[in-house]
Amino acid sequence: MLERRPSHDDLIDHLVRSTALQRGEAARVVLDVLAYFDETTEDFVRRRHRELQAGGAVNAEIFERISAELPHRAVAPPELSLRQLRRIVYG
Repeated sequence: MLERRPSHDDLIDHLVRSTALQRGEAARVVLDVLAYFDETTEDFVRRRHRELQAGGAVNAEIFERISAELPHRAVAPPELSLRQLRRIVYG
């Protein structure tokens, strides 16, 4: 049985009307944004840790920064301690 995904035609139509995007481009943008916000807290923490570490930050800075960023996610998770953030990354 195929999984039915909700249609976002109204949002795509709005983007086509309000921007220079073509319909296919607008659909791709909508799917990209939905995928971004579909990221779990754990996946976000791991991804940001990798990104900040690759940028030369050390763990003390990284976990403080991630802790500060989490409340600003579209659906903010419950507040996590620095220890909980470390456990997400390192198990």
